[in-house]
Amino acid sequence: MARPNIWRRTAGGRVISAAPQLAAAVVTSTSPLWYATRATGLIALVLVSASVVLGLLTSVRFARPNWPRFVTVGLHRNMSLLVLVFTGLHILTTVTDSYAHIQLIAAFVPLASSYRPIWLGLGAAAFDLLLAVTITSLLRVHVGHRLWRLVHWLAYLCWPAAVLHSLGTGTDTPQRWVLAVTACCVAGVVAAASWRLAVGWQERTGTRIALAGVAAVALVAGTVWLVGGPLKPGWARRSGTPANLLARSAGSATVAKPAGAAGASSTAVKLPPGPFNASLSGEVSQRTDAGSGDAVVRIQAAVSPSGGGVKAALDIVITGQSDSSGGITMSDSQVTLGPSAAPRQYTGQLVSLNGTSMSARVRDSAGHGLLLGIGLQPNGASVAGTLQVTTAGSGAGSGDSVTRGGQ
Repeated sequence: MARPNIWRRTAGGRVISAAPQLAAAVVTSTSPLWYATRATGLIALVLVSASVVLGLLTSVRFARPNWPRFVTVGLHRNMSLLVLVFTGLHILTTVTDSYAHIQLIAAFVPLASSYRPIWLGLGAAAFDLLLAVTITSLLRVHVGHRLWRLVHWLAYLCWPAAVLHSLGTGTDTPQRWVLAVTACCVAGVVAAASWRLAVGWQERTGTRIALAGVAAVALVAGTVWLVGGPLKPGWARRSGTPANLLARSAGSATVAKPAGAAGASSTAVKLPPGPFNASLSGEVSQRTDAGSGDAVVRIQAAVSPSGGGVKAALDIVITGQSDSSGGITMSDSQVTLGPSAAPRQYTGQLVSLNGTSMSARVRDSAGHGLLLGIGLQPNGASVAGTLQVTTAGSGAGSGDSVTRGGQ
């Protein structure tokens, strides 16, 4: 048996041998357009947050001896143009990528797309407001100061719409680093807005207090929504992802069914629905598929629940193209879990791989989902580790962590 490849992350989702450490981002596609969409969307969110902060600093006439006011004004103007550029790139990569078939009109008209219509529509609304500010700023002499000022103040709605669009549409929302970046954007805007309300608070005190109250309520409501929405399993289904994409993300079986499994009795012993913990022990192998020429890395492990119970088998298969560095470029993954009498009771895919920790989302024929937290300790061709199993709801949404987003 050839010594298997173990992986580490590289740019573009490539999986390179780097024993003995596991550390890769597992996705269901390596489309450069998908990566570009996610990256440009997040960059646009950071830039629009910075633009709002600079706009608020301009409104309080912030200046220092070594930082004159015209510097803030110039940065605000140039930052707004950068936001427009990266938002345009975000839209271009989104409509060009054929995965979700989002049409160009959906970038301008809210609710024009069947893919997560509300959250994609918020992105369209934010882009429309951004365009309105840009156009009226270029034609400021012709439209008049009053109209320009009105549009400019309405443009502040662009920022919360962009934040909700990013959190509601993006696949990466549950990732800690994405949450950290978003939290920094929110904190920066909240701090600048608080300063703006505090400066000259004696003027229009009632209005300022009302605005502060609305902002506080919106912040609390947004946090509650985030915890109960995008961070909760099944968000893809609830957010309006079309059924065909949910079915595609759940994946079809790509691993041959073991001999005798087809005749398993319907009364065969099944795994408990979770939660439970177990220990793992097994082996890692690598081969080349004779038909397609793809490299196939496979982890087969016996599962022994803590405290006794039904023993099971865990099978993880990662498929991709071999490259000159000795690794593979990910194109697919398949995870199965079940007792020996029904080893494919649960099927699904890997959704993350970080260090020596994997996670997978699987479901049975009735749609009951499980989240698998897998900690591995590779040693050559052998592997040991732990398995943590928790419930993940039911229905088509159980595959939602591998549904693509960031559109």
